[in-house]
Amino acid sequence: MVILPADFAEEFQTFCDKNPQPCPVLEVLAPGQFEPEQLAPQADVRTDLPRYRVFQEGIAVADPTNILELWREDLVTFLLGCSFVAEDALMKEGLLLPHIAETGFVPMFRTSVPCIPAGRFNGTMVVSMRPFTPDEANRAAEITKHYPMAHGAPIHVGDPDALGIENLECPEFGQPVSMTEDQVPVFWPCGVTPQEAILNAKPPIAITHAPGHMFVADITSESTRI
Repeated sequence: MVILPADFAEEFQTFCDKNPQPCPVLEVLAPGQFEPEQLAPQADVRTDLPRYRVFQEGIAVADPTNILELWREDLVTFLLGCSFVAEDALMKEGLLLPHIAETGFVPMFRTSVPCIPAGRFNGTMVVSMRPFTPDEANRAAEITKHYPMAHGAPIHVGDPDALGIENLECPEFGQPVSMTEDQVPVFWPCGVTPQEAILNAKPPIAITHAPGHMFVADITSESTRI
């Protein structure tokens, strides 16, 4: 989720349109609207996430559990697709996700891969990583490509240096995950990417989900499969 003042919203929409894998837009609410009409009628984006991240001038200043006191009538909410949907599909196909058993938080890394800029919004892509054997990685790519609203297929398999990632044991977001010798890292675009763009756009206020603390919709995961 990303919430921005209306005078930044059009540029952010363009940023998402140009970078659909890390920023797949599911629904955009009108200025001041806090109840989604399509994904979760009667929900409230001001209170229904477990934790938020608040930015002022591109600097993260707080991680509150609701944003009622920050709400303004000019705020525009973007609800973006999440990899949890693709993870559900992977698990149903028998692919194990060790981060769920270990910490509950997938490791996420800043990369050197540039996003296509739009106005004041620019930055590099954030990716999430899940370890698989090479055969499992191929299966995972085949499964997740059918879920473009959940970031689609992986963008890279193998050497993290190719993405500018120096140490898999030190993710910028989430928690590290164990890997066995027969596994390779598999990287997907991540919905934390908009936070990197916000750091550069520096809106007076911006609100996102805290990493790993997403909005839960009413639609089923399978309804997003293509």
